[in-house]
Amino acid sequence: MAGKTKANLEDIARATGVSKMTVSRVLRGGQGFSDETREKVLKAAEAMAYVPNRLAQAFGSVTGSTLVGVCVPRLTSGLFGHVLEGVDTALSRLGYQTMIGSHNHVIAEEEAWLRQVVAWRPAGVILSGRVHTAGTVELLRDAGMPVVEIWDLTTSPIDMAVGFSHFDCGVEMGQFLIRKGRRRAGFVGAQARSDVMGAARLEGFESALGRAGFGLVDREVLLDSPGFYAGYYGLETLLARSPGLDVVYFHNDEMAIGGLAYATARGISVPGSLGIVGFGGMEAASVLPKRLTTTVVPTTAIGKAAAEGLVARLKGEAWQDVVVVPTRLVPGETG
Repeated sequence: MAGKTKANLEDIARATGVSKMTVSRVLRGGQGFSDETREKVLKAAEAMAYVPNRLAQAFGSVTGSTLVGVCVPRLTSGLFGHVLEGVDTALSRLGYQTMIGSHNHVIAEEEAWLRQVVAWRPAGVILSGRVHTAGTVELLRDAGMPVVEIWDLTTSPIDMAVGFSHFDCGVEMGQFLIRKGRRRAGFVGAQARSDVMGAARLEGFESALGRAGFGLVDREVLLDSPGFYAGYYGLETLLARSPGLDVVYFHNDEMAIGGLAYATARGISVPGSLGIVGFGGMEAASVLPKRLTTTVVPTTAIGKAAAEGLVARLKGEAWQDVVVVPTRLVPGETG
């Protein structure tokens, strides 16, 4: 018995036919699996005399590390800046530190970032979005550490999820504009890369218009970053092609403010002749001469909930696998 090798998470995963992450979650008292799976893992752990390696924890194993990796689409995004602030403030209070990266809306870049971060044996990771490469998912399952997917809500997370439905935000804005009497809607967006979440909002918006019997008249999606100038130029291009539009839904508030600047420069009455609406609830939207009609996202709250959920998992405390953070449509004065 003195020379017998102790069982580890991988041994239990192999014996039970489940992933290493599932084994880790069962042994931490997590949720998201069947009672049958829980019983099978616990029986295997007992039969194999599994003992947590506390010495390895003290020297920086996955469960002993105080580092948490956080990957967002863009570090220059005002919205994700507030999310990162919420994450970092909560983690610091709880005794953890962040390692921050970005993937520029390219999931392959997220995987490359994650492979570097996992080498540091972090306590867990927080990822934006719910679409990942197969390599990312496999890597996370093998690592057996807590994972929180934020921003774009999924009801079937790898481990945990904190966020909201972008599709539903689009639907809500479409329904609001229909009630306001808008009938000829356009869209201005910017997707230099694969922005799945922006596409989901547009899909929801079109769905609401379609159900009301009014399709989207025209769209202008620029191969550019979604900023002020893209909104200015995008609206100019869209209206040159479709001058009869009575409202335009923008990818985000930055682009909507750029659109407002174009309308002002051309003497277009807002909201009289043209409604302009955005998404995100950036601070500047509330101090314009006319408050922007937009959807406010509780960015800091999302970051805080993600950090607290991850640490709760590490401590074996109860936490919801899926946390819905409500958004709020602000009617403003431009829609």
